[in-house]
Amino acid sequence: MAKLAEQAERYDEMVQFTKEVAKMGNELSVEERNLLSVAYKNVIGSRRASWRIVSSIEQKEESKGNTEQVRKIKAYRQKIENELRDVCNDILSVLNENLIPVAQGGESKVFYYKMKGDYY
Repeated sequence: MAKLAEQAERYDEMVQFTKEVAKMGNELSVEERNLLSVAYKNVIGSRRASWRIVSSIEQKEESKGNTEQVRKIKAYRQKIENELRDVCNDILSVLNENLIPVAQGGESKVFYYKMKGDYY
């Protein structure tokens, strides 16, 4: 299902599918690890792009002195920041609680620790 979600570019659902597999308690295959990584990378990437756009608009409105618009935009930017924080905390939790403890090989441990660094 994660592959199907990836093909449909439905990355939030891809995250859910890969998370279910990660929580089964078994070591992930190389393909499963890569699907997990792609899912979170795309979910974070789209929100980061949204944050950049909203932040840029916020700065433009500030320079115009449009305080009411700035207030609304700031609240929206903070919503996006909260989503980013939640997604990062989610993958860190999956890594710490489900994946790193069952990682056997050095390659998978390095992969998970690199992901941990990426989302910390």
